[in-house]
Amino acid sequence: MEILEKYFPDLSEEQREKFSKLKDLYTFWNDQINVISRKDMESLYEHHVLHSLAIAKVINFTPGTKIMDVGTGGGFPGIPLAILYPETNFYLIDSIGKKIKVVNEVAAALKLSNVKAEQIRVQQVKDKFDFIVSRAVTAFPKFVNMVRKNSKAKDQNSLPNGILYLKGGDFQDEISGYGSRISLYECSDYFTEEFFETKKVVHLDL
Repeated sequence: MEILEKYFPDLSEEQREKFSKLKDLYTFWNDQINVISRKDMESLYEHHVLHSLAIAKVINFTPGTKIMDVGTGGGFPGIPLAILYPETNFYLIDSIGKKIKVVNEVAAALKLSNVKAEQIRVQQVKDKFDFIVSRAVTAFPKFVNMVRKNSKAKDQNSLPNGILYLKGGDFQDEISGYGSRISLYECSDYFTEEFFETKKVVHLDL
């Protein structure tokens, strides 16, 4: 928890309480349904929670914003963002049912009324959203083609509607075709831990 308070010192008591419960909840559920690698559980707050919240360093979602988290796995980045933005609506999807079970159990335990989770493929989703977020579930151009149909036309945030993608390593070839519609934000500009040295938040204006 200290690492979160270091970078998000203005958390409310309720947010602190919810974030502090994540370790026990994920430890319990991960023992039954493996959604996070065992060795990574020790670094849950740095590698998963704080990494998810890198998006919050790039944009401050306005109340009523609709966000879809594609390939959410155990609920990242959706669950940490939903704690931070209680007035933003999150739709977390994954094609694997047991992962969605974990997400639903965690969301229920934390009383996150702004989270809906469903086992569904993104190709089947018809709704439109302000932002589609994800932690590098596939090659970026393929992801863009899958979710383009789900982007709302009217902007209501500081960034234009589109994709917010958490990605690591070198992927210039994947984004070279998007020109000025793409922006890269270095996680190392916000967080000093070594883990974030190669991590980026990618925003694509759809």
